[in-house]
Amino acid sequence: MASNSEKTQVSVVLGSYNRRRFLKATIQSIRNNGISVPYEIIVVDGGSTDGSLRWLSWQKDIITIVQHNQGSFRGQPIQRRSWGYFMNLGFKCAQGEFIVMISDDSLLVPDSIMNGLDYYKRLTAQGRNIGALAFYFRNWPEQWRYFVRTTIGDKISVNHGMFRRSALEDVGWIEEERYQFYHADSDLSLKLWQRGYEVVDCPSAYVEHFRHANSIMRKQNMQSQKSDWSAYLDKWDGGFFGSDRDNSGGWIYSDYQDLNKTVNKFPKISAYKMIIISTLLRLKRRFE
Repeated sequence: MASNSEKTQVSVVLGSYNRRRFLKATIQSIRNNGISVPYEIIVVDGGSTDGSLRWLSWQKDIITIVQHNQGSFRGQPIQRRSWGYFMNLGFKCAQGEFIVMISDDSLLVPDSIMNGLDYYKRLTAQGRNIGALAFYFRNWPEQWRYFVRTTIGDKISVNHGMFRRSALEDVGWIEEERYQFYHADSDLSLKLWQRGYEVVDCPSAYVEHFRHANSIMRKQNMQSQKSDWSAYLDKWDGGFFGSDRDNSGGWIYSDYQDLNKTVNKFPKISAYKMIIISTLLRLKRRFE
């Protein structure tokens, strides 16, 4: 953390909703990451009802922003705001020169943040205009290899990673109106590319992601996937994307071995849920 006399260099920003057990593990992975520069943690909570807000209120090293995004109030449904709106709340209040974005169902492998910061400084010393670094990640337990995504135009995009705050401000932050949940992160990466910044992979920064932490929320979010994808292609058609070109993106893999066994820090889940996950994974592999 930064003291009163120190300028914050890194802001770690994440959104959260009803994942208290996983959120606590995520926060601990930040605290134990070996960050040797002044930093802050910002959590944007969507109005959790599982005890997350009570827990957050006791964490004196966390800045908590509450943006109720579910349910109703005074007899009226609460307006569901987009992922971009939600995350921009944290991005815009960040004090750090660099913003690290992760999710509340993920764990940072030790030293990833400092490795990212050192790599950024090394590239900029070479005269490169770096806007963001993509951290390698994997979806545990179904994936064994780590990867970063490339999006349309075969440009690297950031799912988890580090942004230069001034670059985000320069491109107008995350798009808030065009996308409900999906592809706004890739859109942000393309805006950086379009503005003359590079988005590159960081070969020494890794994230473990457990995407089965809240299946109900994932199902809700998936409802907008098709329309978000159409809006994404429509925006960039004729630029980075063309229906006549095979450049819709893919994956860049890393065979990194995490000797820290960071995945063991994920909260234990019930045997019943693990059976469901295992069954779904077997079915997925059968049809691949």
